[in-house]
Amino acid sequence: MEQERTYYIEYDQDGIRLDKAIADCDEELTRSRAEQLIRDGLVSISDKVVTKTSTKVKAGDKLSVTVPAPEETELKAENIPLDIVYEDEDVILINKPKNMVVHPANGHYTGTMVNALLYHCKNLSGINGELRPGIVHRIDKDTTGVLVACKNDRAHLSLSKQLAEHSIKRVYYCIVNGNVKEDGVVDAPIGRHPVDRKKMAIVRDGRHAVTHYHVLEHFGKKYTLLSCQLETGRTHQIRVHMSSIGHSLLGDTVYGSEKQPYDTNGQVLHAGILGFIHPLSGEYVEFSADLPPYFKELIEKLRKLGS
Repeated sequence: MEQERTYYIEYDQDGIRLDKAIADCDEELTRSRAEQLIRDGLVSISDKVVTKTSTKVKAGDKLSVTVPAPEETELKAENIPLDIVYEDEDVILINKPKNMVVHPANGHYTGTMVNALLYHCKNLSGINGELRPGIVHRIDKDTTGVLVACKNDRAHLSLSKQLAEHSIKRVYYCIVNGNVKEDGVVDAPIGRHPVDRKKMAIVRDGRHAVTHYHVLEHFGKKYTLLSCQLETGRTHQIRVHMSSIGHSLLGDTVYGSEKQPYDTNGQVLHAGILGFIHPLSGEYVEFSADLPPYFKELIEKLRKLGS
């Protein structure tokens, strides 16, 4: 059943973004879910519909939020093998392979990680809607590595809050073009590309985004192996940030050259480490996923090239 929810903005919330205000007022709604409700025209401030997530609220504002009734999902559970890193009653961590989409979207309604999770798990959290049960965060189809999904709403809310507070540890490994001489930080806002809406870009009014990168190995002067730790988690963040400083990811035909010297089947990027406070125990836990075979083989090939 559709729900109408009403909140009043307190003085300590004056001036914050509308999506954050909703998430702060309602523990059942994550910030990403609030963003979607706003864009769908289901949120009003003092009885006036607002569709911009960046709208600032004022003390005393009345927020009205319409939460649609859950739709019956047509997603099918599929017996797809999963490389399970860890699993308990609250969370499951998967080492995602290349070419696997995380959740269903246009053109990809089968063969996704969600389809596999529906077969493997009896329950998944429902906070992110019928097409993304259990999914707290995602990585691109061509990116490999460790990913967490939640089996209940309590765990999902806990991890979503940690994501919003940027307290989850996420370390990625990548090979980039060029000779990255030293460690560094890219602090540049990311938003939709002003012309190509399928791409992201560094834009003035984009969302705050910070990537810390560390040099692990040089392969001559043509390529560099990096570890990148995310302070924030924007769409295509590492790919956009590294390209912006002249070091696009090897294999990335979207933010780098369309002609690539190696058949990597997309960007050479691996989510290696994921750490967070466990939603039940309250203790910090950390998980890792080994580099996939193609990544290791490429490193060996580049070592010979650079020697």
